[in-house]
Amino acid sequence: MFASPTETDIAPSGTLLGLLQRGRGDGWLHALAAPRAEAVAALERCVLHDPRRDWQLEHRSLYYARLYVELGVGLGAVAAHLFHPDDAVRPEEERTGLALSVLGHLTSYGDREALALLRRYAVTGANWRWALDELAVRDDDAGLRALGPEILLRFPHTEEGEAALTAAVRDSFEPRPWHVWAGDPNRPEQRARLGRALEHGDFDRWQRQLRPPGPQPGWSVAAVLDWAREGYEQSPRQWREAAAARCLAAVASPADRGTLLAAAEAGQPAVRAAALRHLAEREEPAVFPLIEAAARAPDEDVAGAAVTAFSRMGGEYALRQARRWAERDDELGSCAAAMLARRGGSRDAPRVLTALLRAVRSRGMDARELRPLVEGAGRLAVGGAVPVLRHIYRETASSQLRGDVARALAGTDPSFTTGFAVECLWDCEEATREVAARCATTVDKRVVERLRRLATDPAEQADVQLAVRGRLGDRATG
Repeated sequence: MFASPTETDIAPSGTLLGLLQRGRGDGWLHALAAPRAEAVAALERCVLHDPRRDWQLEHRSLYYARLYVELGVGLGAVAAHLFHPDDAVRPEEERTGLALSVLGHLTSYGDREALALLRRYAVTGANWRWALDELAVRDDDAGLRALGPEILLRFPHTEEGEAALTAAVRDSFEPRPWHVWAGDPNRPEQRARLGRALEHGDFDRWQRQLRPPGPQPGWSVAAVLDWAREGYEQSPRQWREAAAARCLAAVASPADRGTLLAAAEAGQPAVRAAALRHLAEREEPAVFPLIEAAARAPDEDVAGAAVTAFSRMGGEYALRQARRWAERDDELGSCAAAMLARRGGSRDAPRVLTALLRAVRSRGMDARELRPLVEGAGRLAVGGAVPVLRHIYRETASSQLRGDVARALAGTDPSFTTGFAVECLWDCEEATREVAARCATTVDKRVVERLRRLATDPAEQADVQLAVRGRLGDRATG
């Protein structure tokens, strides 16, 4: 089960479980020093109950897989989780995705049991597509070929079954297995069936390109705004703010300025949002009071659209306005502070620091607005931010945010190279390990040994290995 953004089961950062849930390098090191039973229990809890706040952005699978190898942990608990009766009633990817990804990495390390579990789950499991994607990049042709007939049993020889097969082939993340099965010389019926599915999938994509939804050439500004309004009034509601703004960019002329300003001031919510975004992207000076008024609107869609519109502005006028709005304690103020963090100069460092402290105090260690402020503190070299950056590093549950903090500390904290940079070599995030590989002091013997292991690890990312080899090369040449 994934951790909820508001009610989480993330353990305190000072515990072994809390460190492993966060994917911190210190968690890896503490697990090796802890009693093995305690370390195994904490590791299995993380893998079977995914602690990530955003599983599509944060990484944990390689981090946990490496620890499985280091501790010599068996896969009995993972197998029991995958093939539990809950798999039939809770087929969502969140329940099994992390465990399947860990098995994928273990397969890369030569674990035959992990490979067998992936093959078995691909045939019988509810989240079989994820298992098949893991196999697509790790199994050999012979192993995949043997799975073909069993996977195809999921699709009956009916009209609905053939349509489902075409959709599965067309939408597959890793298409290799389908092509292997379509080319199997020993199964002519299977070859013919998959050949049709591949052909129909290509035809479906071609048809989508021929008939794009939405406005067509020749539409007027009024027609585009009506299209945005119609989507908002549909059930279920379609929010067409971004698409309508793109269309307005193609059809609007200077003569339409008055119409667009009026729509941004008092139009129906979707119309107002589209007009605000269009005017903001054109850097219209008159849009600032309209954005400020919309940000106070009781309609959450309109208020959110106002903030989004301002965030897309990039001119000097917007930067000046951001300096006036950065003190606001609302979403528009957060957006203004983020703009200064990304594009401001040294004169804006105090405003960025104030906004960073305010966000931590009022919204906690995992607030959405922290990432641009942390990046800004590093970009502007805000030395006064070091204590709060260290605090965020220790406490945040987001491994992505922790990586941003590590990069900011690398440019602001003189002790980073001998402190956090060392543990970052074991971090779950590739980008964080890369920062550590470039910064961590090689005076520490653990650093040199870790760099050597990363340099030869077949599962390590190319950017990390490039940085690692650069450091080892520099050290060899003195």
